[in-house]
Amino acid sequence: MKKRIMYTELAYALGILTLALGTALMERADFGMSMVVAPAYLLHLKISEWIPFFSFGMAEYVFQGALLLLMCAILRRFRLSYLFSFATAVIYGFALDGMMWVVLRLPSALMAERVAWYLLGMLFCSLGVSLLFHSYISPEVYELWVKEMSSRRGTDIHRYKTFYDCASCLLGVLLSFAFFGFGRFEGVKLGTILCALVNGSIIGLCSRLMEKRWEFRDGFGLRSFFEQR
Repeated sequence: MKKRIMYTELAYALGILTLALGTALMERADFGMSMVVAPAYLLHLKISEWIPFFSFGMAEYVFQGALLLLMCAILRRFRLSYLFSFATAVIYGFALDGMMWVVLRLPSALMAERVAWYLLGMLFCSLGVSLLFHSYISPEVYELWVKEMSSRRGTDIHRYKTFYDCASCLLGVLLSFAFFGFGRFEGVKLGTILCALVNGSIIGLCSRLMEKRWEFRDGFGLRSFFEQR
């Protein structure tokens, strides 16, 4: 079967939108966010109590900005590509707020509806990550942290990713207790655990299916611009 061409820049744009939609659907389902975004989601829930316009998307790029500063302090270096990762976080934040507005109209009173939104959300999140993996444009700060810190420590990137996911999950639990006490558990729920168990496998499946049907090519020849900075 002849493969069709998918430009990597288009994969980046579609990845951002798909990931934002998946995250919004998981939030609508209220079974728990993915372990990576749980800390930012909890910041949104708490700060929005005092500042109503502090959206989930804003919490994402504020949290990722703080994470970027911490990474630079630990590594004691700064590169222009780090700013591109923050720019991706800002673009994703705006896309997420837009998708949150879209899914607000979806019904979620019945358990079956919530399960459907959660499963679709997890699928879209995995598809979005897979699309971003096929682009040279700088990823979000989450992925940048894993790449840079694993290289600094000389650790296998997949092993470090597991460590980072566990640390994010633990941070989410601690923030939930700190912000809302033991009587109201937010952000990290049963759905978070399920996502942690199957997310990697779904991302791999999405990648294999896409690579059977699509050939990924650069459209603008900017790969060296991003990779050398």
